Amino acid sequence: MNQGDGPWRQLDEGLSLRVRVTPKSSKDIVLGLCETADGPAVQTKVRAVPEDGAANSAVEKLIACWLDVPKSAVTLRSGAKSRVKLLHVQGAPATLVETIRRKL
Repeated sequence: MNQGDGPWRQLDEGLSLRVRVTPKSSKDIVLGLCETADGPAVQTKVRAVPEDGAANSAVEKLIACWLDVPKSAVTLRSGAKSRVKLLHVQGAPATLVETIRRKL
C-alpha cells in the first residue's frame, strides 16, 4: 500500500482499499480515515454482525454505495475474520482515488 497517499494502492483495473470495520453498529457509515497497525484505513461501521460473512458483505455494499460503483465491483481480498480488511474496487483508478479524496 502507498503509505503516504492513503489507504489504497492503484492497480491497472482498480484499487486495493484498506478498511477498518466495526460491526454491530447502529448504522452503516463511512467515518473517515484511521490509523491501523497495517497503515491508514478507511474507518467504517456496519449494522451487520460478524457471523457467516454478514459484516463482510455489508462493508462491500457500503463501500460500493460510498464510491458510487456497482456492488459487484467491490470484493473482499483479505481479512475475512479481521477488523482490518483489504477490498478490491474495480473501476478507473484515477477516478476512484479522486472520489475517495473528495469524500474524506
